Amino acid sequence: MTATVRICPKLFVGSFTLLWVLLLAAALPVLNVDAQEPFDVVILNGRIVDGTGNAWFYGDVAFRGDRIARIAAAGQLRDAPAATQIDARGLVVAPGFIDIQSHSRGAFLTGDGRVVSKITQGITTEILGEGWTNAPANDRTLSLTGSVDPETQNLTDKFRGPHGFAHWLQAMQEHGASPNFGSFVGATTVRMYVKGMAQGSPNEAELEEMRQLVRNAMVDGAFGVASALIYPPGNFATTTELAEMARAMAPYGGVYITHMRSEADKFIEAIDEAIEIGRKGGVPVEIYHLKAAGRRNWHKASLAIARIDAARAEGLDIQANMYPYIAGGTGLTACLPPWASADGKLFSNLQDPDMRAKIREEVLNQKGEWENLCPLSTPEGVLILGLEKEENKQWIGKRLAEIAAQVGEDWLDTAINLILSEQQGIGTIYFMMTEENVKLQMAQPWIKFGTDAGGWDPTRARGLVHPRSYGTFPRILGKYVREERAMALEEAVRKMSSAGAQPGRIVRGPGYARD
Repeated sequence: MTATVRICPKLFVGSFTLLWVLLLAAALPVLNVDAQEPFDVVILNGRIVDGTGNAWFYGDVAFRGDRIARIAAAGQLRDAPAATQIDARGLVVAPGFIDIQSHSRGAFLTGDGRVVSKITQGITTEILGEGWTNAPANDRTLSLTGSVDPETQNLTDKFRGPHGFAHWLQAMQEHGASPNFGSFVGATTVRMYVKGMAQGSPNEAELEEMRQLVRNAMVDGAFGVASALIYPPGNFATTTELAEMARAMAPYGGVYITHMRSEADKFIEAIDEAIEIGRKGGVPVEIYHLKAAGRRNWHKASLAIARIDAARAEGLDIQANMYPYIAGGTGLTACLPPWASADGKLFSNLQDPDMRAKIREEVLNQKGEWENLCPLSTPEGVLILGLEKEENKQWIGKRLAEIAAQVGEDWLDTAINLILSEQQGIGTIYFMMTEENVKLQMAQPWIKFGTDAGGWDPTRARGLVHPRSYGTFPRILGKYVREERAMALEEAVRKMSSAGAQPGRIVRGPGYARD
């Protein structure tokens, strides 16, 4: 069974002083057509930035349906018969953008598939899968998905079986989405399918089951395997286990993409692990949201770039992506040691006085190797967003240090009590990076861009979210291209489009078929 996932342009008009519209030269051929046949849309006199990195030029672009029918010098299509003509004089015509790290799974499955906050950024393709995917599914994955609405649970029940990944892609396609989409298979989901929330290395039988799950997902259309190695149970995975998943997808042309085990104190060691997995598995490597987190680690950004460049020089296809902000976003529970969540017992462990004391001691005086986000950000750099209980909503948009001062507790007790009260991960923003490193990374030729966010309809959205949900690509174009000149426009558009669709990399897969 093969899922059909469309990777092609859909017409969009927006602005960057300008206008960006969508010609996806990176993913689609220009069609050879009868020039006398009417076009649906002709865009005239635009400043064309074609997504290859080449210099811009003035030109006209014609569309039939969702395909580019012709590209010509400016003025040549002025008299061509067309249902709609757009005069793009003084504006830019560019490829639709690829969001390499999207979390719009809910919107594509049961929510508002228009994902207005993404489309209005110029995003026409979203790539899912960091760590978790809705498939493959079994009793273990379904019992550990947390609080989900009945409609989602009912759908997810359909994603069981050897080709559940294909059923999931088909369900999203049937639900409807404004952008095109595709997905990696979540390494965490594969592990949960086999071992649930248990710690420990898989035995040979379990490892073979993991390999087969990966093979099935690749046949179904997955782009590769995506890990998230700071969150339980994803961070229970061993390097060997991940390398075996990589080996399983290698014959299908898969890519290993990873939220590494550390972006802070063990940043360089985590890059080394990603390199090792790529080499042992014989697959390309992509690093999610590259960053040096925490002031004491800011100097490591240049070391990380040097390490990646060295691996590339030795023949490994390793690249990375990023978002243009100095703050990241994840759950408040990421401030707690991963072992506290083992076997799905986080909330019961926090309620147990002895376990709570043990957890506090590990956070404040860390001994194990895990990403300790609250101390890295400091309580002043932890911004709380995702509170749902009425009694807690007064703290939305406040820093953890501020909340602690107002309730008269230390910051860690405040965090734990909020988690217990909410019984959920609590969306949180962590201020950990520096502008200098953002611009340094952005200049690297192997960088791409992703929002690390889901898409929203602003008229229906509730509560606060990280601004990357709405502003990632406009911020790159406005702040870093136009204002600070950290990149040329042509290079920025290349990193937003064709860099994610190059042969042998992300936007393609063995089960992928074009309409």
